[in-house]
Amino acid sequence: MPTGVAIRDAREQLFDAAERVLLRDGPSALSSRAVTTEAGCAKGVLHRHFDDFDAFLAELVRDRIARMDGRAAALRDAAGTGTVVDRLAEALTDLFGPVAVAIVGLVTSRDELRARLRRTTPAGIPLLTEAAAALACYLAAERERGRIAPDADIDSLAPTLIGSGHLLFADRMGERPGAEAVRKVVAAVMGGVVRD
Repeated sequence: MPTGVAIRDAREQLFDAAERVLLRDGPSALSSRAVTTEAGCAKGVLHRHFDDFDAFLAELVRDRIARMDGRAAALRDAAGTGTVVDRLAEALTDLFGPVAVAIVGLVTSRDELRARLRRTTPAGIPLLTEAAAALACYLAAERERGRIAPDADIDSLAPTLIGSGHLLFADRMGERPGAEAVRKVVAAVMGGVVRD
């Protein structure tokens, strides 16, 4: 891109470019040069908007976490409809899309990035921790409706679902699991607590 040409929505263009690099080449290929080359801009553009590359990556992860808010609200609002197992299977499939799986790989592979993210996610793995909180909120809403046993340990069930889902979807190169495989895992985790 020629010098002096304004870039509209530079942050979003850089975030989208980072996602493309992550999906195509994996976390180890992600660098400021790879991102700016993918975005078609000078390397200085990234540093004009972010203090350094880890600050850029932290904002990318926070932005993708913030995008989960709408889906979490929709899941919570869906409580009482469909079956609990189907709703959870759909939520896990949606959560563990290719970008989210790549971002989890990025977060777990970069110590400095995790350290920066600790400011907003003090425990667990950023993105997965927030996803577990969203599932816990949904499970609480289902428990209030009597569709989950009153003594169900939601604080254990939600992270167990996230961990199981991550194991199903974590292979970036393999085939994504089908709906029935996800549903089977959710049914196993939820065991005898579902009442619907």
